[in-house]
Amino acid sequence: MYSSIPEITLHDGLTLPAIGFGTYKLNGNEGANAISSAVDVGYRLIDTAYNYENEGTVGEAVRRSSIRRENLKITSKLPGRYQAYDKAVPAIQESLYRAGLDYYDLYLIHWPNPAQGNYLEAWQALLDAKKWGLIRSAGVCNFLPEHLEYLEEETGEKPSINQIELHPFFNQEKQRIWHENTNIQTQSWSPLARANEVMQNETLKKIARQHNKSFSQVILRWHYQLGSIPIPKSSSPKRQLENISIFDFTLNEEELGMIARLTQSNGRINDQDPATYEEF
Repeated sequence: MYSSIPEITLHDGLTLPAIGFGTYKLNGNEGANAISSAVDVGYRLIDTAYNYENEGTVGEAVRRSSIRRENLKITSKLPGRYQAYDKAVPAIQESLYRAGLDYYDLYLIHWPNPAQGNYLEAWQALLDAKKWGLIRSAGVCNFLPEHLEYLEEETGEKPSINQIELHPFFNQEKQRIWHENTNIQTQSWSPLARANEVMQNETLKKIARQHNKSFSQVILRWHYQLGSIPIPKSSSPKRQLENISIFDFTLNEEELGMIARLTQSNGRINDQDPATYEEF
């Protein structure tokens, strides 16, 4: 299955699979089994975060896997409370110690936390961690264009990727276009939105029937055709395989338009606006 997944090259040269695996709330032995199953199914991009409290679980899944570490791409994220430089550097090191890894392929600032005003220090810590070989690529999550511009203006380097909330009910068109114009890769968190809403949506039902595919396959294919990297999560091996099997069909322009019209101005799942939201 992995051989059928296209790869995307970031502006710093790191290549990532066009779909990854989310691990939020996958903890302990059950979580390690679920993540290991995802790797066996064919996922090679695994997403975690300091605040998910499962970096150790991800590391254990990597050790259980039959796939060599160098053939996996593993992401983690710096929490808001450690954005000051003298806190960010040991937090990155602690992330690695928790997972039992020598490096992360991708490390992200989880939220800008603009009221704190420390995200530039956090960014400098990530750039230094990259120089030291602790991470291979430095990126961010939930940053608005003004935050991204500030990082590049002050350091001369821009993030390789911005992981944002993106799903059919909140498609982030303006942000995605901005990323495309500035060569920053978009990645989608909560790519399937709320399952109940998705399953009840008549537009998505119609498109799924037309392609003889599931709701999740249609939505994840939509992400891929938008140029974004989705990171769906599932503990079921059957669903894991279903979610990754999206490269044998194509949504046409009419269908893409139908999904585009589902977006809502208030479509955020938890009303987490990066302009004001502060992560602990």
